[in-house]
Amino acid sequence: MTDTHDKPGAHEIAAWLRRHPRFLQQFPDLALSLVVPRDEGSAASLASYQLEVLRDKNCELSRRLHELFGNAQENERLAVRTQQLTLALMKQDSAADTVRAMAASLAEDFNGDLVRMVLLQPVDGLDENEWLQVIAPGDARLQPFRDCLENGDPLCGRLQPQKHDLLYGERAQDVQSTALVPLPGVGLVAVGSRDPNRFFPGMGTLFLRMMGEALETALARYAR
Repeated sequence: MTDTHDKPGAHEIAAWLRRHPRFLQQFPDLALSLVVPRDEGSAASLASYQLEVLRDKNCELSRRLHELFGNAQENERLAVRTQQLTLALMKQDSAADTVRAMAASLAEDFNGDLVRMVLLQPVDGLDENEWLQVIAPGDARLQPFRDCLENGDPLCGRLQPQKHDLLYGERAQDVQSTALVPLPGVGLVAVGSRDPNRFFPGMGTLFLRMMGEALETALARYAR
């Protein structure tokens, strides 16, 4: 007598097993007898294969957890330093001291290799020097910074040559990456690093924005 029923194919069996994931609990001997091919060609029991998969997942989860923990620690340090910077700026008695405090904090507390500031208006008691320039808003040299000075969005990474050269001058070759904080109506704050990977496009800029806002607020007390 011929069986008229079609035998289920591999895809149908796989689909059925997906809908019944506890099926092998009823037949533990079957689970032990199944073999799963490895990438390198040898075979393992289903239980061994599942154990390897779980180990791999556990290693990946541990790596991600370690990465998240490291990021959380770094964010905590940045939050503390940003608060300390804000308090230091608010304690200053003049605009000149406020600008100096900003530059000193970026160099010391935030490990900046080169700190540069460009102000759009002169500040009483503060002369231009290696880390400070005063450039009038209409100066053609600020043309490359026009967009960022309008929107106030921080930039991270390798700057365009015109921006790079204006900020660092003769020391431009020493800087491989930059965190730039534009302050509309105030100027530019840049922290340069010799490490090309220290600042990169796409990195978070929340703390940069907070530092810029702290400086703007502190200087606003002395606006004429």
